[in-house]
Order: sequence, then C-alpha cells, then structure tokens
Amino acid sequence: MNLQPAVNRWPFVVGIIVAITVFIWALHPILAPFIVGAFIAYLGDPIVDALEARGYGRTSGVALVFLVLVLVTTLILLVGIPLLIDQLDQAIKKLPSLYRWVSTSLLPSIHERISVSPVALPPIDWEAELAARWQSVGKLVATSVASLTRSGFGVIAAVFNMTLIPVVAFYLMRDWDRMMAAILDLVPITWQQDLSRMVAEANDVLGAFIRGQFLVMLAQAFLYSAGLWFVGLDFALILGTVAGLASIIPYAGAVLGVGSSLVVAWFQTGGDLSFIAWVGLVFAVGQTLESMFLTPVLIGDRIGLHPVVVIFALLAGGQLAGFTGVLLALPVAAVILVFCRHAVGYYRSTETYRSD
Repeated sequence: MNLQPAVNRWPFVVGIIVAITVFIWALHPILAPFIVGAFIAYLGDPIVDALEARGYGRTSGVALVFLVLVLVTTLILLVGIPLLIDQLDQAIKKLPSLYRWVSTSLLPSIHERISVSPVALPPIDWEAELAARWQSVGKLVATSVASLTRSGFGVIAAVFNMTLIPVVAFYLMRDWDRMMAAILDLVPITWQQDLSRMVAEANDVLGAFIRGQFLVMLAQAFLYSAGLWFVGLDFALILGTVAGLASIIPYAGAVLGVGSSLVVAWFQTGGDLSFIAWVGLVFAVGQTLESMFLTPVLIGDRIGLHPVVVIFALLAGGQLAGFTGVLLALPVAAVILVFCRHAVGYYRSTETYRSD
C-alpha cells in the first residue's frame, strides 16, 4: 500500500489544527456566546432528531425544544434564584454565630475526645468584616449591577451576548446534522471512515458526561434540596445544590453534602441525634437512587471522562483562555482522549512495541 499521499497530508492537517488553535486563542473574549449556543445545540440535537423520527419538521422540533427550554429557564429565574439568594443572605448573617460555635464548642469537644492540645481559632470582628465587604447578597448584586451600568458599552455588550446565545443555539440546532455532514465532507475521502468512527467515539465519551453526568448532577441537586427542605434543615437549597453540583466527581457530592449538612444540622438543633439521622437518611436515599436508577438510565455503561481528566481539563482551559477555555475544555478533552486511545492502539501494533 502506498502511504506517501497520506504522509503528505499530515503537514496540512497539523496546519489546520494550529490555525484553529490560534483563532480560538486570539478571539476567545468574544467566543463565549457562540460556544454556549453550540453547547445548547449539542444537548438538544438528539431530542430534535427523535422528534423528526416521529414526523415533526426540523424547524418545528427545534421550536418545541426551545419552548421547553425557555419555560424551564424562566421557572428557575423566577423561583429558584430568589430562593437561593435569600438563603445565601441568611447564611452570611449566621456566619458569626456559626464561627463562634465552632471555636467555642465543636473544636474543644473534639480536642477533649482525642486528647490533643487545643488549637484556638483567631478572633474575627464579623460586624466590621461584613460591613466592609457586604451586608447581604442582594446588596452585592446591586453593587455589581450598578458598576456594570456605569459603563454603557458594558451594558450593551452584556445584553447583546445574552441575546446572541439563543439565536446561535437555534440556528446551530436546526442545521446541526447538515453542518456535521459538510465538515466530514471536507476531510480526505480515505480518512472519512476512520474519522467518522473516532468522532462517534468522542461523541459517546462527551455525551456520557455532558448529557448523562450533568443530568445526574441536576437530579441529585433537586433530590437533596427537596429532601433537606422536607426534613426542615436550614439552607436546604444551598446545601442540596452544592452537593448535587459537586457530584461531578463520584462520591464527592455525597461527602461534601453530608459533611456540611451534618454540621448545619448539629448547629441548628444543638446536637439532636434524631434530626441528624434524618439528614443522613436524605443522602443515603439520594445515593441509592443515583446508583440504582439515575446513573444506569442516564449514563448506562458508556465510558465518560475520568474525574481527574475533568478537573485537569477545566483548570487548564481556564488558565489558557479564561471562561471560553472552560467551556471548550470538556469537548477538547473528549476528542484528545479518543485520539490517544487510537494512538496507543496503533503503537501497540508496531514493531517498536512488539519486538524484543
């Protein structure tokens, strides 16, 4: 087989990759709305495909998906965000008493039980600190908005970016399949079959994480928040949301959620063991539902991104290109992971690996 034509293509391919990388790095300050729109289109494309299979037109299917998305977003903005801000405001106001309880009751009790020398926390003038920084989350938000509105260009840019996201998402979702086919058609014919297979694998990896793990995170955030609210724990929405979002790393959400919720439960009731047991039961039920129902249904047996890869990719993307880099980190990591698997497979088939 003549490998010379394939070899001659590699400088062209490397040049294209370098050009795309330079383009993204140079324009990353303005790419965020387009990447968020592409992310929404990627999430919604399978739903639109399913609606097409049921006889809907592509445009009507996209419109239906957008209607549901707008309703959910509106519900979150009108109900969830005000509740979250209110609970954050209450949590900030209770920080002085919580800090005092930890330093005067919890730590001395722990030191006494394990027989170690006591370590006192430094005294903090909470009134001065809160007065100097913020008195409430609402005041902090108001200050941020006031700072933004002082710059007319900043307001225009923010409004334009927010308006641009749904427009980009709508058109990308409508033309997603056509664009993917057009991009594949630009690839040299001899590479199209292998590239299609690798792109499908990358889509499985990325889909398992984004479409699967993100839905699991949101479901757990809802379950934990609802359960903690039902048993009467203070700051249930904050604790449940943090525990759900932290579950991007397996078991990290449960550990973080259980630890913080038990501390709040102890502080709230003065050590009522029955109430603490109810709080623990909420997380036990949530973990059981996640392992027996949510993960098998939403992720299945697909191999997603390893938690360490996720953490490294997000940090590296943020370091290289800020918020835009964070948005691009997971798709790029999924593609690199698939290509690395194929590269390792190719290396193991070579004489360099097999020879004595």
